[in-house]
Amino acid sequence: MTTTQLIEQIHLKKSFLCIGLDVDLNKVPQHFLTTEDPIFEFNKAIIDATHDLCVSYKPNTAFYEAYGLKGWQSLQKTIDYINQNFPELFTIADAKRGDIGNTSSMYAKAFLEDLNFDSVTVAPYMGKDSVEPFLAFDNKHTILLALTSNEGAFDFQTKLSGETEIYKHVLETSKKWKNSENLMYVVGATKAEYFTEIRKIVPDSFLLVPGVGAQGGSLQEVCKYGLNANVGLLINSSRGIIYASNGEDFAEKAREEALKLQMEMEEILREC
Repeated sequence: MTTTQLIEQIHLKKSFLCIGLDVDLNKVPQHFLTTEDPIFEFNKAIIDATHDLCVSYKPNTAFYEAYGLKGWQSLQKTIDYINQNFPELFTIADAKRGDIGNTSSMYAKAFLEDLNFDSVTVAPYMGKDSVEPFLAFDNKHTILLALTSNEGAFDFQTKLSGETEIYKHVLETSKKWKNSENLMYVVGATKAEYFTEIRKIVPDSFLLVPGVGAQGGSLQEVCKYGLNANVGLLINSSRGIIYASNGEDFAEKAREEALKLQMEMEEILREC
């Protein structure tokens, strides 16, 4: 999917919501455990209930890898279901990969070609030869970890290197890499006060923003400082939507929570 197509979907749906498909079998409604593929069946139900309210889905691959081969098969079935039935949706493999060139090339092939995701999250700290293999794919996106929402982000990302924070070095340096126009960036919602500085460096790029909802991030604050002329934000919510209920009404409750965010986003877009 191209950036232009993503922007079109945002304006069409009046939403920049991304839903994280982080499936923990200890939290899904128990009746799924009797099905042949409980992870896929749960995902399918969530997608069917929410696809018109969001523009993106983001499976965190750890929640699939944890279940071995069956988990990977569930991930494949999930992405195939989205691509075949809702090709207008932007898909993100939240894999947080990052390794030397040859290994990165294989990771890139796995997620962007074989599984056919639109994008993949990548850690930047091994430098350009660990990221450029992901950037080589046409109409695919690499989402670089810039400033994350976890407490440990302050261990390294905001430390000074010379007179500049490390995360700013990451942003500035990444713009020089080959095919950098295919870059997006992860910026945690719990770091809303940093968005102004980030937008000075990457004013036109899309930012994937986790941390709204369960982690305490504010949608209003993120939009106040992070929106650009093309919206430029994908706001992710995972647990707050998919685990809104673990009863028979789980899909209905997931839709209700997604609708709350979509309506809030619609109002924000109307005021822009």
